[in-house]
Amino acid sequence: MPLPSRLRSGLSKVEDLTTRVRVLRPGVPAGLRSSPAVARAREVLGVVKPVGWLAVVLGLLLVVAGRLLHWREVVVLGTAGLLLVLLCLPWLVGRTRVRVDLELDPQRVVAGQSVVAALKVTNVGGSRLRSVRLDLPVGEGVYRYDLPGLAAGATHEEDFTIRTERRGVIPVGPATIRRGDPLGVASRDLTWAGVTEVLVRPPMVALDSLGAGLLRDLEGVSTDAISQSDLAFHALREYVPGDDLRHVHWRSSAKAAGSGAVGGSNLLVRQYLDTRRSHATIVVDDDADAWRDAGADGDFETAMSVVASIVVRAILDEFETSVVVGPQVSSGGDGNRALDTLCRAGLGQGTPDRSGLVAGARSAARAAPDTSLLFLVGGVGTDFTTFQRAAASFGPEVRRLAIRVDPTDRSRVTDAGNLPVLHLASRDDLAALLQWSVG
Repeated sequence: MPLPSRLRSGLSKVEDLTTRVRVLRPGVPAGLRSSPAVARAREVLGVVKPVGWLAVVLGLLLVVAGRLLHWREVVVLGTAGLLLVLLCLPWLVGRTRVRVDLELDPQRVVAGQSVVAALKVTNVGGSRLRSVRLDLPVGEGVYRYDLPGLAAGATHEEDFTIRTERRGVIPVGPATIRRGDPLGVASRDLTWAGVTEVLVRPPMVALDSLGAGLLRDLEGVSTDAISQSDLAFHALREYVPGDDLRHVHWRSSAKAAGSGAVGGSNLLVRQYLDTRRSHATIVVDDDADAWRDAGADGDFETAMSVVASIVVRAILDEFETSVVVGPQVSSGGDGNRALDTLCRAGLGQGTPDRSGLVAGARSAARAAPDTSLLFLVGGVGTDFTTFQRAAASFGPEVRRLAIRVDPTDRSRVTDAGNLPVLHLASRDDLAALLQWSVG
């Protein structure tokens, strides 16, 4: 059915006006668009939501079309849409002065555990706060609460539980309070508090003491091993050819020579107990091609569980610990720092020249030059040559172990080129394989 000529004429005028607005808009100078006045105007206009702008545009179009076509009904309908927007604006009048506090207990959990969260909203203004809506983003979802009216100084608390399913980082916040009309035509969004993170660690298995990878360190702990040069004095013994003359105890040698207690050498040298410190470094291949499956139950997550288990055991053994997974590097500090690195680790985070096991090992060698025990962790796509190249980044005095996660293979240990390789089918087999390798 063809449109009436008057209606076609009115629509053409509206389209011409819309075209002119679109042409003029890009011509606004950049300096004007970035001026404080324009920024303030955008902030004020931003209180009207898409539903409100839709009502405004339709209302104006209906009013213009009704005027051109002399249709009173259309004009009344457009005017009603504009009045609806105007009637919603008084809901924005007033100030919202509140304090939002978010408490998480605990903030670090193992995958599968829950976090108890408490959200407290306090009216710090001098007048009563009417009912508002609060939005709190939690991960990919949003918790929404309709807060009741609060008297001055009153507090309202909402408790909820955050359930964790897999390793990672769950951002919580920031909290947003929306003050507006019930129809959602216009509202003022005020944001409080920053983003709090829930760090979800991978599941772990219990391991026996590593008991390996000891390097002599002047600030370490004394052991039963006899040393010719250290700080923990043990005893005096007779001099033998090759001993460093700097360790000769001349006063004791003179006394012993005078009493005839020493043999032909007439010299006594100091003998020490070796002091040692251990530093365990774990490097993970972050090349996506090295792993068969990066899902929640995939081999990469198994590798993260392996690394976390080794870190916890190393901490219990009083090892210093470093972890490298691509650009995620943790060296020094307490164990939480290393485990937090695992929560943020992922595949393919680095550039092509900074990803992979070899690049990670080089980064680890720079971050932890005093490494004494090295773990190289890879997937089915990490071949033995790659393990060897990564191990070559460290000196010959470093004890090295390679762990290749392959759920399709059986758990076993192979040794070639002085580099033991632990073929791990399940993380539950880790304890037995490590006990055989480092015991």
